[in-house]
Amino acid sequence: MLPQFNYVRAQSLEEAQQQLSTDGARVCAGGSDLLGCLRDDVFDCSKVVSISSLNQLRGIARTRDGGIRIGSLTPIAEVAASATVQETHAGLSQAASEVASPQLRNQGTIGGNICQKPRCWYYRGEFHCLRKGGTTCYALAGENQYHCILGGYRCYIVHPSDTAPALLALNATVHIAAPSGSRTVPLDEFHVHPRDDPQRETVLQGNEIVTEITLPAPPPGLRSSYRKVRARGSWDFALAGVALALAFNGDQVVSGRIVLSGAAPVPWRSREAENAVIGRRIDAATAREAAAAAMEDATALKRNAYKIPLFKGLVEQQLLAIAGA
Repeated sequence: MLPQFNYVRAQSLEEAQQQLSTDGARVCAGGSDLLGCLRDDVFDCSKVVSISSLNQLRGIARTRDGGIRIGSLTPIAEVAASATVQETHAGLSQAASEVASPQLRNQGTIGGNICQKPRCWYYRGEFHCLRKGGTTCYALAGENQYHCILGGYRCYIVHPSDTAPALLALNATVHIAAPSGSRTVPLDEFHVHPRDDPQRETVLQGNEIVTEITLPAPPPGLRSSYRKVRARGSWDFALAGVALALAFNGDQVVSGRIVLSGAAPVPWRSREAENAVIGRRIDAATAREAAAAAMEDATALKRNAYKIPLFKGLVEQQLLAIAGA
């Protein structure tokens, strides 16, 4: 059951920020995650501030330098279907198409997707866990078959977004409106690891709003992709996923990023796997070596050891696919 709250539909960024400056206020974009959190009593909320009227935060456009600007209120379905995105950043289009269900892709926004709360059933349930201000991560000794195998520290969630790993692989930047002015944050600094603060997911302050996400112009020879493995064919989060953004010169990888989803509390960049392929041709041996490197530091909990071979097979398969091997 939803709690009682006041509802404000802001007509400008300035009004939205002013309304969000009061205690208990929460921003609402598409609302698909916020309403679930309110229904699950994840946090208190006395005021919902809708920014859905701010049309300047919508749309996809090419930038002057050949990159892409995506407004934070752009529906995920629009990102998935965009010819502009597909042309130069195919991995993001693929990731957007894997989000949830068609209904949620039409309702949910790209900004909301990278800011969403974790789906851990202890956090979403009636447990006063560490992320909700308690002292215990119940997943560590509990039902942890969907929890992290990399970067685990005090809180063992996995980051739920599909678009965030693809955006990180593509070197995206997040643009934020703050009362003191706008600021930009590279996506690899946007999400907060539990070791730094187990009660926050992003660097956003309470009255800050993501306004857009930008992608740089693709380097020559860039190929990108995203694939996730899930328990059900739709409406499910990643058991394991991998975003690739690799620049090729002929058949040799000259630069790139490999980012895992469903693996860690934040989108997880695997520099070990990157080092195994950069400067080399991807063949069966290289792909196998990179897949093993991606799981080099993985530590399974009691019920999720299956994730390690699953990730190895997924990374190996996707590297061979992107190389056309």
